[in-house]
Amino acid sequence: METNPPQKPKRKNGFAVKRGVIPPSSQVLLFHADQWEKLIENACRNRPLGDGAKYVFVKQLGGAGDGGRDVEARLVPALSEHQWDLFQGKHYDHALMPTDVFKELIKFFKHLEAKTYPAPRYYYLCAPRGVGNDLHNLLSKPDEFKQRLLDDWRAEKTGLKGRAKELTPAIEQLVMAFDFKNILECQTRDILEWHALDQKAHFELFGFEGERGDDPLAPDTPTAQEQIYVEELLKVYSELTGDDLTLDELMDSDSCGEHFQSQRAFFYCAEGLKIFSRDTYGEAEFDALLDMVLIGIKSKVNSPRHKSGLDRLEAGTEGAQQLVVNDSDLTPKLRPGDLPGTCHHLVNQRRLKWVK
Repeated sequence: METNPPQKPKRKNGFAVKRGVIPPSSQVLLFHADQWEKLIENACRNRPLGDGAKYVFVKQLGGAGDGGRDVEARLVPALSEHQWDLFQGKHYDHALMPTDVFKELIKFFKHLEAKTYPAPRYYYLCAPRGVGNDLHNLLSKPDEFKQRLLDDWRAEKTGLKGRAKELTPAIEQLVMAFDFKNILECQTRDILEWHALDQKAHFELFGFEGERGDDPLAPDTPTAQEQIYVEELLKVYSELTGDDLTLDELMDSDSCGEHFQSQRAFFYCAEGLKIFSRDTYGEAEFDALLDMVLIGIKSKVNSPRHKSGLDRLEAGTEGAQQLVVNDSDLTPKLRPGDLPGTCHHLVNQRRLKWVK
């Protein structure tokens, strides 16, 4: 009994590390504190929250007057109690210790008491070197963590001198009411994973080289996105055969059907390049390539020597294949069908026609 061979999984666009490029987890150790906070802010903009939701407002506030919140990320437009997350970025040369965090929590509770902002949903600790063992253990025991903060605050063991008197009954009540299980470590790998969801920004910041995945295959039947260039090809083959061909007739044609499908394959090669460009450089880079191709082939397509749409089609696709486009960032990733395929993308944009 024959069995179908297993299908090779389709490769998605991704990144390949350039030779000599330091991994992001190591690069962030060399960041300035402000760069670290900016990375957290941009990562939070991408962070998926489930069911397609994201934060509706994210802002870096680090610096003087930040109120102990380096990045504020809201779940709803208004800053409301338990409807926002506080991200505290600590870029130190060591893993975070309890005293590193106690200093920030003293500020945090003082601002809660002063009503600078309402209580957040979560209080995230973000440090490129992570949290040390002592703090890790405290984070896993919220009640013990709370009690140690209060004890060390009274005993002047928080690393801040003269602050015991600031632990007023009102602030102590806020500390007791706050659920310390909502103070969490936000690991560097998660921050980098969220940031990488914006592939273009991740590429630019960390110096990765885009790795192009597999191109989409042409579906059996042309889709709505193919409508314009397919209609233009129908004109080409109708002119050639002398018959007003329908799409079904063209696809079944012995003389033109195979040639038509090869043009569709070109289109989808260029579609793969377009997707790669969007994921890595932004859509503008592919659009710039289209401009270069149009300039390079327009005179060939419009040559008065051509008497038919097929002549112009072949002049365009063959001329595109011969172009050298060194000025494009996409050049190192070009595949054989890409440049001929850009001709059909130009037709789809109504910037090129085969039949006069």
